[in-house]
Amino acid sequence: MSSEQTPLVSVLMGSDSDYSVMKEALNLLEQFDIPCEAVLTSAHRSPERTGRFCAEAVERGVRVIIAGAGAAAHLAGVIASLTTLPVIGVPIDSSPLRGLDALLSTVQMPGGVPVATMAIGKAGATNGALMAVRILALNDASLQVKLRDYAQHMARGLEEKQKTLGS
Repeated sequence: MSSEQTPLVSVLMGSDSDYSVMKEALNLLEQFDIPCEAVLTSAHRSPERTGRFCAEAVERGVRVIIAGAGAAAHLAGVIASLTTLPVIGVPIDSSPLRGLDALLSTVQMPGGVPVATMAIGKAGATNGALMAVRILALNDASLQVKLRDYAQHMARGLEEKQKTLGS
């Protein structure tokens, strides 16, 4: 996480146990050289802290928020209700329902409170970071090039794996 520059992306977690999933988002953002931060805040356990974060995010220069939480997670929805910034929700598998509860509480937002919802778990954290990069790339040609390079790198990796199959 870059502490030298103003974070453009804030990666929020409802619990420190969510870090094992959300570090995927942080790692990918760092790959793209996007200043980011990790923030621990809970819609239920620290609502005042969450409200302060939202009130200050825009003036601090944050442009996109990725919020990961498990169980009946409402972190992304609460954040989305308190800011006009794009909010990307990452459901985390941390309950007996294996993340389905987090997925439903993140994706089933009422009209007027949008949350872009990703897949459950690490794939969701990775895609959440990529979605944040795509949002930022709308006004940044160098990020558009990095996204194209990333996609080409994935394609080359698949081609290399195909060679090992012998077909």
